Amino acid sequence: MIRGVVCMTLILGIDPGSRKTGFGIINTAGPNGSRIEYVTSGIIRLPKGELPARLKIIFESLSEIIQQYKPDEMAIEDVFFARDPRAALKLGQARGAAIVAGVTAGLSVGEYAARSVKQSVVGTGAADKVQVQHMVKHLLKLPSAPAEDAADALAVALCHAQTMRTAASMGGQIRYSKGRLKQVEPQSV
Repeated sequence: MIRGVVCMTLILGIDPGSRKTGFGIINTAGPNGSRIEYVTSGIIRLPKGELPARLKIIFESLSEIIQQYKPDEMAIEDVFFARDPRAALKLGQARGAAIVAGVTAGLSVGEYAARSVKQSVVGTGAADKVQVQHMVKHLLKLPSAPAEDAADALAVALCHAQTMRTAASMGGQIRYSKGRLKQVEPQSV
């Protein structure tokens, strides 16, 4: 950072799903992104029907959000192992549609395990959704807790901001491979 120049970075966080996909955008500013502000968040609700049509909606909706807000970076929750392999495959396909929307727009994409996101935002990787909602509300100084999927997406964005801040404070650079962030373990916010 050049003395006297404030660097700002808009981060789009995504909580992918084949029925609902949460999104959240935060703005980081100040030295090493130390100031974080809420920009917007919401849920892309997908209609019942064939998966390919829902994937198209995810791609198109996120492409519109990216075009409207022009984020600098994107972060997405990684696939977790579900009890139902078919559900995990659908989640993976929803993630793929979201990642393609980001990469098509020229964004670098950071991927974070759910436990890493919870660890970064709440302080424990075993946090439940209510705890995540509460901490997102607190950290972003929101008047009320966002809906679960939107809160999860904002938590992913916060985790990415913390990871970038940690890397910057350590003087290291984070490397991207094919548009994807090589994950660095974040510290608590």
